[in-house]
Formats: sequence, structure tokens, C-alpha cells
Amino acid sequence: MSLPYRDINVHVAADSYTFTSPSSPNAPALIVDRPTGDVRLSETSYLPTRVSRVSSIAGILGLIRLRLDKYVILITKSQPVGRLKGHMVYKVVSTEFLPMRERQIHDPDEDQFLSLLKTYIMKGPMYFSYSIDLTNSFQRQASADLSSPLWMRADDRFFWNRYVQSDLINFRRQGNRSQPGSQPAADPYILPLIWGTLEIRPTTFKNTPLTLVLITRKARHRAGTRYFTRGIDEEGHAANYNETEQIVVLNDTGRGLGGYAGSSDMQSGKYGSEGAETQVLSYVQTRGSVPVYWAEINALKYTPKLQIRGIETALPAAKKHFDEQIRIYGDNYLVNLVNQSGREKRIKDAYEQMVQMLVTSPSENVKGDAITDEKFHVIEPTSSKQEFDRLHYVYFDFHHETKGLQMHRAMLLVEQLQDALIKQQYFRGVDMPANGGLETRSYQTSVVRTNCMDSLDRTNVVQSMLARWTLDRMFVDLGLLQRGETFAAADPAFEFLFRNLWADNADTVSKSYAGTGAMKTDITRLGKRTKAGTLGDGKVAVMRYYLNNFRDGPRQDAFDLFLGAYEPAAANIGSALIFADRRPILIQSIPYILAFSIFFVLVGLFTKRVPGSTVWTIRLFILFWLVVAGWCFNFVINNGMLYVNWPKLNPRPWAIEGYQDAIGKVRKDALLGPFVARHERGLSTARYLNAEEGKKRIE
Repeated sequence: MSLPYRDINVHVAADSYTFTSPSSPNAPALIVDRPTGDVRLSETSYLPTRVSRVSSIAGILGLIRLRLDKYVILITKSQPVGRLKGHMVYKVVSTEFLPMRERQIHDPDEDQFLSLLKTYIMKGPMYFSYSIDLTNSFQRQASADLSSPLWMRADDRFFWNRYVQSDLINFRRQGNRSQPGSQPAADPYILPLIWGTLEIRPTTFKNTPLTLVLITRKARHRAGTRYFTRGIDEEGHAANYNETEQIVVLNDTGRGLGGYAGSSDMQSGKYGSEGAETQVLSYVQTRGSVPVYWAEINALKYTPKLQIRGIETALPAAKKHFDEQIRIYGDNYLVNLVNQSGREKRIKDAYEQMVQMLVTSPSENVKGDAITDEKFHVIEPTSSKQEFDRLHYVYFDFHHETKGLQMHRAMLLVEQLQDALIKQQYFRGVDMPANGGLETRSYQTSVVRTNCMDSLDRTNVVQSMLARWTLDRMFVDLGLLQRGETFAAADPAFEFLFRNLWADNADTVSKSYAGTGAMKTDITRLGKRTKAGTLGDGKVAVMRYYLNNFRDGPRQDAFDLFLGAYEPAAANIGSALIFADRRPILIQSIPYILAFSIFFVLVGLFTKRVPGSTVWTIRLFILFWLVVAGWCFNFVINNGMLYVNWPKLNPRPWAIEGYQDAIGKVRKDALLGPFVARHERGLSTARYLNAEEGKKRIE
């Protein structure tokens, strides 16, 4: 079994970057030639001469080619998070970009590319381990080939740095001209990371020591921000797709952050000594955007315009999506939490039409009550003739049922799903050191896939409730609880830990997608809806409005750049500056005129008048600038498409159309039209088409 090196030294020289492992002095060194960026292995252990510096690093995050140069991304500092089944897990704390060129050429676009990666990606929640696969659930790990290198076992969906590891992986598989063929000696230099939540909490439950772990893995396919990435793509990848695994480890071999014991091999990463058998209990849930082609077009309105393409056109993509879901997880229980009225009703109807097209002879069952006519809407196949008959759709009217701070009514959904939850079970395995892995005692045979509009706030509440129900069941099966008893009543301290673990997870997932913490976390943390929580949600809503309209464009660009959805070196953009603001100058200036107008109004209101001066002049002054401010504000709001901070690298088709419509309307404006010349710098459709050439699908 080849595990990543825990200790790597990088030797910086004018003609190369050389990576060696002090704990494996006889192993070949990895060499990245400068300035070409070609990867090779030394024939034997090798130390370069004339090095300018030698640094110890935690690992190689990857290599990325930008517009003018290629860079090696190093993990320069990592922080221990805890031990998972005896294996240490780390969080990336700091990184460094090493350029191939000895003398860097400064270019505005190149600098912006680097700034995007350093600001939005390198500061994100990325985790890794040298000795355990974090990309796979314990159930999938139990059937994995442990003799394979760690990166080969990784789940491609959650191998977050897979794209930037492409150079190393391609070299490992194919070699190069001077070293053709497979290169297994490169395996220890390839380190897979995940993006998301990883919380490891050693604790006790009713005086029984155990470790409670929560892992959320964000998918690298179709990753992005709230309003710029919705629905699914042609390959069946859903936006904001996350897998969340709740784990209980009993008799853990190493629960602290201490050093090694019983192992002289630094590469093992394992800690602890023999004792009672280690048991692992795991429960997996997923979340993801509604699997149809849809988008929300933000134009500075608080409620964006909803756009849904034909359901039939999305059917092939939905089939790809659910084919993968069924193959990996078994039966899928599709829990939909969007509203049954208003603008969200169109999404609900689209999802239900899609399920009806997928399953054989769908049977529908609608349940209502005094609060709503459609509390539940269940769609089940009437036979099991084909693969998609393993889909089970359950709609729950979350907002109506929990209206008026009645959050306890959300448990009605758990009651509705109870038979399915009992049937699906959970994974339970026993560590068998002789076999080098887990011996499975029970499998989780299905999964609950939950969504709301964003697959954030309502989804977080429901997922924590399902996790709570399953954890009660685990403790009953382990003999730690009596049947009918709950851990909340049996151990308040453990209940507090559980609540905060899930609330922190909600915040992490929400920050990655929406830019803010989650709403409704008072339910998760306190178990009830509070007025303070409602006020906090109002603050989050305002912050999301600001970020999603004015800050999410660069964040989306950073995801596209790091994950390979946009390749600067392949984009045919000529000498034009990619990030330049190409709106007409007059359009750009209006927000500044608005700000100056407000400033002059405040000056007029609060400046002391000279004794004996007339009042009407200052009133006219204030009135004039109020009129100017009002006109500017009205113009910005009515032409919001011109002021949203759109992604520059992979522009959305509806953004191009919306911009052209908005600029066309401005040119017809009686006041501004003559000043906005048709040949003035505009957001060229041709530029967008050229930029699209740089967009590559992730394999």
C-alpha cells in the first residue's frame, strides 16, 4: 500500500523544483523542471546543487497553468483536526504558489487569476489525511482495494484538487518521453483533498467513550455560487451537491492529538495499540439542486427572476444523475422542501414532472390537513421494471407546516419516512487489523436526497432531524439506550454537542454556496425557533442579497478556475483584458453620481447656515441633489442587469441575453441614449463566445 509522504522537502533551484522525503531517503525524488513545468522522477535518490532555499511542506496541492505561467501549489502549513479511527486528519492552513519562470512577468489578468485562487479557494475549508481516504464513506471504504494508492481509491466526485493534480496523475499513468509507462514511484506525492466540513469530537455518552464525527464532502462537479450555479448540467452533475456522513466510532484506537505509538513507520499514520475491537457506525445523506435545467436571474431585485427550460430537454441529464445516485447509494428517497405556492411552485412542479417521466407507472398520493391542502405529495413507482423505479419522491410543505415558529412540526416528515428509514438501516463495521480493513456487519441500503431552493437552510434542518433519528437508533442497537428513549433526554451534554456540530456544518455548507452562514440555525442549536434567530435570519438575508449581486462573480470565477471549468491557457481571448469593465463609461459612472448626490444632500442638511442667509437657496440645492439621487437610484434598479457583478470567465447565456436587452433599452432612453454610442465599449457577445472556448468539462 502506497501512502502519501507525510514529510516533504522542496529544493528550489533556478532550473527545477525538487521534492524529496527525508523519511524515505532511497525513494526517487519528484522533479518539476523550470520553466517548462514538465514532471519527472530522479533515477535514484537525488539532491540538487545550487539551491536557493529548502523548505519543509505538508504536501503538494497541485499544479495549475494560468495565462502566462504554470505554478506549483504547496501546502506550507496544516493544522491537526483530530484522529479518525486512529488516523490523523489535517486542515489546510496556508499555501504558496511557486512560478515556473524565474523572473515573473506581471500581467493584470495573471495577477487577477492568482488573487482569485488565493482569496476564495486557498482560504477555504480543505482537509486531507496521509493514511485514510476522506473522499469515501466508510461503507465504500469497506469494499475498497486497500492495496491501491490513496489517490486511486478516492471518489472522483469529492477529490477536490483532482484537476490541479492532473499533471502528476497523467505522469503517474503514462510517464513522459524520457520515462515512458506507468510511474508508481510518483504515488506518494499525490495527495487528495476534500472541501467541506470535518468535525471530530472525542466525547462520552452515558459514560461510554466514543468519537462523534461529521463529514460533509462538496462535489467538485458544477461547484459554484448560489445564483450562478443552479440545477444540473448535461453530464448530470447537480449544483451544490454534498454528501454528509455522520459517524460514531467506539473503542477508537487513538482519540487524542498525541504522537505515534507502536509504529516505527512514519508513513503508517496510525496511532494506538491493541485493545477492544473498534466499531464504526455511519449514516450518509445527500443534498443537491433540483435536477432540471433552471436558473435564477439576479438583477438587483430581492427576488430574482426564475427561468426553467423544458422538462423533456433535461431528461437525459436527469437520467445520468440518478443512474449514478442509484448505482452508488441504492434506492433514493427524494425529499423536496420548496414552497407549494408562489414562485417556488414552478420548481416543485418541474421536479414532480421529471420523477413521473423517470419511474414506471407513477402512483401519486397527496395528504392535506387544516393548515394546507398538500402537506405531503408522494410519487412512487407501481412496479420495479427498470432502474429508475428505485426513486421515491416525497414532497413536504415545510414553510406552511412550520409557520409561526412551530418547528417541531418538521418531525412530521421523519414520521412520514419512518418505514423507509427503518428499511435502509445504516453502515456498521468492525475493524479487523488482520485483514487491514473493516468487516461489514450491516449496510445502508438507500439514501435520502434532500433539497429546497438553495439546498441550504430548510435542508440543514431536515438533515439534522434524520441524523438525530438514526443516531437514536444506533444507540438503541448498541445497548446504550432503551427502545423509545432518546439521547437528548439521556445525556444533555451530548445533545449540546450534537446540536452545535450540525449547526456548524450548516454554516460551512452555506458559506461555500451563498457566502454567509445558514439561516434557521437556532432550530439546530436550540431545538426551537426564536425571535433572535428570526432577526439573525433577516441579517443573513440582507448580507446574501449584497454578496449574491455584488461579490459572487469573482467567487464563481475562482471555482471555475481551480476546478478546470475554465482554462486560461486554452482560452482564445487575444490581447483583451479578461477582467476589464467593458460597460460604457456613463453606465459605470451612475452609481458614483448617486453616492455624490447623497453626500451633497447630507452636506446641505447638516451644514450650518451663515446668519442672515436665505433659506430657499439651500432648499433648492438639497432638492436638486435629491432629484438627481432619485433618478440615479431608479436607473440602477430598473437596469440591474448592468450592475450585477457577473462571472467573467464562463459567462452565463442568460446573463449575456439580459445584458444585451438592458443596454439596448438604455440606448433607446431619451436622456441617456444619445450619450451611449453604439460603438462604445460594450459587453461583446463575441468576447463571450471566445471566452467559452476556454471552458473545458471536468473529466
